[in-house]
Amino acid sequence: MSGFIPGDYFPMPTVLSTQSRNSAVYDYLDAARRQHSQVSLAKLLDVDTRTLRRWEARQSVPPRYIIPALKQLMLPLLPDQPEDSDFTFIDLFAGIGGIRTAFEDIGGRCVFTSEWDSYAQKTYGVNFPDGHSIAGDITLVDESDIPDHDVLLAGFPCQPFSIAGVSKKNALGRAHGFADETQGTLFFDIARIIAAKRPRAFLLENVKNLTSHDKGRTFDVIKRTLTEQLGYHIHFKVIDAAHFVPQHRERIIIVGFREPVGFDWAALQLPEKGNRKLADILHKTDGSEPELPWDEGKYFDHKKNKVLPKFTLSDLLWSYLQGYAEKHRLKGNGFGFGLVTGKDISRTLSARYYKDGSEILIKQTRKNPRRLTPRECARLMGLPDTFKIPVSDTRAYKQFGNCVAVPVIRETARLMAQFITAAENQPDLLYLAAAE
Repeated sequence: MSGFIPGDYFPMPTVLSTQSRNSAVYDYLDAARRQHSQVSLAKLLDVDTRTLRRWEARQSVPPRYIIPALKQLMLPLLPDQPEDSDFTFIDLFAGIGGIRTAFEDIGGRCVFTSEWDSYAQKTYGVNFPDGHSIAGDITLVDESDIPDHDVLLAGFPCQPFSIAGVSKKNALGRAHGFADETQGTLFFDIARIIAAKRPRAFLLENVKNLTSHDKGRTFDVIKRTLTEQLGYHIHFKVIDAAHFVPQHRERIIIVGFREPVGFDWAALQLPEKGNRKLADILHKTDGSEPELPWDEGKYFDHKKNKVLPKFTLSDLLWSYLQGYAEKHRLKGNGFGFGLVTGKDISRTLSARYYKDGSEILIKQTRKNPRRLTPRECARLMGLPDTFKIPVSDTRAYKQFGNCVAVPVIRETARLMAQFITAAENQPDLLYLAAAE
């Protein structure tokens, strides 16, 4: 596995031209209608029947994000799915595929995936059965074995960066600079792949606190590596998922382009926070909850129209959480549980949610509160009901707690798309956009 030397010359990759995907979405739609009634298909796609009828009559074009959902509905009926795409991308630290979902929605095709956790691999593989295997530990993958691609995607873990002062390293006779500052961290692996493959663009996602970690030195190394060492033009912004889903979830998005382009965060279309409420993602108890065969009745009892009792907190756990909250309240601390109703938005769903569910507890009438079900967690992250959950509840909670809020990435991807899919015979468009 090779590293890279700052100042090396990097060849430019070929850029794919934009292709129309209208015919593909109609083909999938027609195939799905042969297997589902109009009413059931509309429910599965979370649209009204009138919208579906307009799509079938070719009176309007379905959005691109419908294609992955239709693919899932048709599996295994469509084993040879077309590889039409506007651009290609790789999915690093892929988790369960949240970032991939967003970029497929705007016309991208994944050509390489890396995820080390075997349970996340299982969930990913069930939802994206596209033929290529999932690589494990990215630190063991040689960059030359990764396919060429237009966009690199990575929701990388924030491991501590060990950065000592340059003067101290000089005194000790040790090397300093990029290779030393990030050696041993997973960001190094992203950098070496960018250096070797020179994608047109990348998107990196991380926790909001990345900017303040180690008094800002960690983020400074990342910025200098991406700009000074790799020569990319970067744009970063902290976005709260509450613009799109009923959950406060602030994450930093770092977007980079090989050439200077007219990317501008001001063009991001962010709905007003608070428009989406938890009622939008909670199981419906009025008889309208869609029955999802792949959930196998693990979360909701459709005969009784209620969430299964196993998600309600035991008396012992509920008593403990109340006592814990009261103890910290008396000390003047803010620690405690988050009790919410369908009219609220929630705290951030974390990977530790499986332990006690304390950050998001749903209030119930005349009984203890309950946890969200894994299906509700999937909805809270902006994933469609066609997304399958093949793991235990405990594993599912961890996976959704580590997932991205898909609508946030989708909107960012939409903003990036015009600079990713620019036709090869129109290179000046990039520079004209940057000059505006």
